Amino acid sequence: MKILAAQINPIIGDLDDNTKLIIDFIEKGKALQIDLVLFPELALTGYPPQDLLLLPHFIQIVSEKLAEIVALTKGITVIIGFPRYSSNQTGKKLYNSAAIIQNQQILGYVDKILLPTYDVFDEKRYFESGGQVQSWNICNKKISVVICEDLWQHSGFIGTSIYQRDPVLELKEIGPELVLNLSASPYSYKKLSKRLDVCLKTAQTLNCPVLLCNQVGANDSLIFDGYSSYTTPTGLKKCAKGFQEEALIIDTEKDETNLEPPKEKLDDLYQALTLGVRDYFKKQGFKKACLGLSGGIDSALVACIAKDALGSENVLALFMPSRFSSSESARDAKLLAKHLHIEYKVLPIEHAFESLLETLKPEFKDQAIDVTEENLQARIRGILLMAFSNKFGHIVLSTGNKSELAMGYATLYGDMCGGLSVISDLTKTQVFELSRWINRDEEIIPWHTIERAPSAELKENQKDSDSLPDYELLDKILVASIEYHQSPQEIARALNQTEEEINQLILRIYQNEYKRRQAAPGLRVSEKAFTTGRYYPIVQRWVSNTKPKK
Repeated sequence: MKILAAQINPIIGDLDDNTKLIIDFIEKGKALQIDLVLFPELALTGYPPQDLLLLPHFIQIVSEKLAEIVALTKGITVIIGFPRYSSNQTGKKLYNSAAIIQNQQILGYVDKILLPTYDVFDEKRYFESGGQVQSWNICNKKISVVICEDLWQHSGFIGTSIYQRDPVLELKEIGPELVLNLSASPYSYKKLSKRLDVCLKTAQTLNCPVLLCNQVGANDSLIFDGYSSYTTPTGLKKCAKGFQEEALIIDTEKDETNLEPPKEKLDDLYQALTLGVRDYFKKQGFKKACLGLSGGIDSALVACIAKDALGSENVLALFMPSRFSSSESARDAKLLAKHLHIEYKVLPIEHAFESLLETLKPEFKDQAIDVTEENLQARIRGILLMAFSNKFGHIVLSTGNKSELAMGYATLYGDMCGGLSVISDLTKTQVFELSRWINRDEEIIPWHTIERAPSAELKENQKDSDSLPDYELLDKILVASIEYHQSPQEIARALNQTEEEINQLILRIYQNEYKRRQAAPGLRVSEKAFTTGRYYPIVQRWVSNTKPKK
């Protein structure tokens, strides 16, 4: 049996183009004499369609598009993910479903059983859980079809207490000869090994191969890496490429040798960020980006990503010096722009800064200079960036990293402004790692930028270390708290720090929630991003180190 796993990049809500893309892959399957074409989860709508699912006319057109696809399946079997109305009168109106189509007929449907409602997922908001698992006789082979999460409970990666059912164990009672999985599994750094292990554990439990077809592309904050895979009980047999569309072809009668699983490297992390920027622009019809190039490492990394995602001709860098900007920063910014072949302009902010200081002088005359004056500079730069955005149609790329967002080391309506926050889910440590990786073969980012002490350059002789711990230590604390939800006591013991020091840092995370709520959308590349999938109240009195008051 020959199967084509169509690893496609749909656009959410673009039902016309998604339908055309699906039909193109079906026609490709026919030309290659494929027996079955498998598509990702909710391939027809793109994932996640969110509240588009609440629009009755949207679901109606989905149904019409599915009928168009069915009419073009003569001589071939197609399995496609889409939302369909539920017959359950007491639950949700929709199922997250897969249509089993053969020779212009819908044989039936498979509905997703386990509906994730954690992190970036909110499927119980829209869908009713499916019923019993089942099998289908296709090409004289007993095949079961499941959707994404239905494999994950069995692996133990999502916690054994989340669901009361394990569809993999239910499938064991059926005894399929092949399992097909439609997925829209978002990328996070080093998640691929978990996904491949999920397939291997399922294959070993059921003693049959598992073919997983995963979506690729980026939708808002979520990035989908692809890497569709074919796994047998003895190991990985075939794997699609990551971060691009591909037709992965499987012949179930061939005895394939085991493959080494793809190594998860910094290359993947960089590809994910590049794809995130490219699709954010392409799918919205934008072409040009601008950013403030400060001579620091964060903006340098964002400039590199933007150049690779959009092309040098579509990136504008603005160097906006104040009285505190160093000559080293000016040199590094200009040199980076030269290396990237991007447009570079210098817009001094000293006159605007001096004008604002003069305007505020009567009101501030008895006040000491503090962060207020620092923030004025950041906000002037934000105004200039947004002016270029309005006048020339550039989308402003925000350049703040996760460590800064955690500590509130960013200025509202200043360096936080923009249409997309590219590295908001990278810790400062990862920013350094990726920057060194970019320079692996030749100097792109000036080495001086990477090696000198980080500074916002908003006052004389300023260094990040004046108000923040060493980033290597800080980032370990942040990852332990944000991604693994460890208590201050656990973190203090693990890192040989005092509880008081840890408590103060974690308190800052909570206190700056209001800032992050106003940040630009950010690209998610970790298991817990600030800009999506993490929900904490702004106004609250719980901090993990508080004790009940007497």
